[in-house]
Amino acid sequence: MQSDQIMIIGPVIIGAGPSGLAVAACLKQRGIPSLIIEKESCIASLWKHKTYNRLQLHLPKKFCELPYIPFPPEYPKYPTRQQFINYLDAYAKHFSIEPLLGEEVQQAKFDTTARCWWVRTNEYQFMSPWLIVAAGENAEPVIPDIDGISKFTGRILHTSTYKDGAAFKGSKVLVVGCGNSGMEISLDLCNNGAQASIVLHILPKQVLGKSTFALSMSLLKWFPVTVVDRFLLFCSRLVIGDTNRIGIERPEIGPLQLKNSVGKTPVLDLGTFAKIKSGEIKVVRGVRKFTDKGAEFLDGTVEEFESVILATGFKSNVKSWLRDLNFFSQNDANSEKSLPKSWKGKNRVYSVGFTRQGLLGAAMDAHNVADDIKRHWNSEAWNLQY
Repeated sequence: MQSDQIMIIGPVIIGAGPSGLAVAACLKQRGIPSLIIEKESCIASLWKHKTYNRLQLHLPKKFCELPYIPFPPEYPKYPTRQQFINYLDAYAKHFSIEPLLGEEVQQAKFDTTARCWWVRTNEYQFMSPWLIVAAGENAEPVIPDIDGISKFTGRILHTSTYKDGAAFKGSKVLVVGCGNSGMEISLDLCNNGAQASIVLHILPKQVLGKSTFALSMSLLKWFPVTVVDRFLLFCSRLVIGDTNRIGIERPEIGPLQLKNSVGKTPVLDLGTFAKIKSGEIKVVRGVRKFTDKGAEFLDGTVEEFESVILATGFKSNVKSWLRDLNFFSQNDANSEKSLPKSWKGKNRVYSVGFTRQGLLGAAMDAHNVADDIKRHWNSEAWNLQY
């Protein structure tokens, strides 16, 4: 039974991942206290418990730093999963960020009479003038409802529970979903002796020795998205070749336009493409339905598999607890309409990390949110009436 009601004079932040840590640090730098509420037992739980071992940042580290603290200089250009986790732990320690762990938000609702947010968890009720949603776009795994999937008698797992390919040595594995995770896991499976098949804009990781992402950011300062997209596709064909010949069909719009319109990240090649060209990794058409021993594909072919790995991404769970229909819609998944159109909503509600710009976007959001709250802090924080 809930009995504790606690007033928080600063913002309440939901989520202790990179976005929550970033905005807490930005607030602290401006002299504003905050409370982070995290449902898991640690910070950065997605990175610590739901990522595979060989994962490394797909963008150069300078685009993945949180505010005020750079990566250690000895870290490589593309830090590993464990290096990023170490960075986040050190970041929280540096700013003395101590989230309230193990408390899952049941409901967050704005009280129009008291002009404050009520945040109810499994044990407490908090009152705060400000609510910051930093629970992330990747809160829950997306499990597709593919015809016959319940009939498949082999092993099925989502990438959130995949660690490495050692356990799949010698077996036939179907990877459903070919984003960056699907491509990297397929490579990991292949390197561990499994027979991988994968069901995309694919771009080289680097062009002329420079990160493809860094090059894109530089070009966008001078040229429109459509021009940059054409240049990236030209470079991709020059470096990688014609992907259509091996069954990878490119979307009709460019990679940057695709990212901006539907949030789908272009795939950066980490070595998987060479395995596809050599035939070590097989590209198959989309799954029409599963059978008890495998899958039937859209071209009518049928194959048997011992395991299926769903590289089908994650979605936000904000709609299940935030009672603000105008800021986050009630749509499922991370469609354009299910995310906020900016980092600030009405009634002092904010979001960090929902701009589809990765860690760089989260860092920018954190500064914007903290600056906006700071403008009201001195004049209002100590005079709010409850």
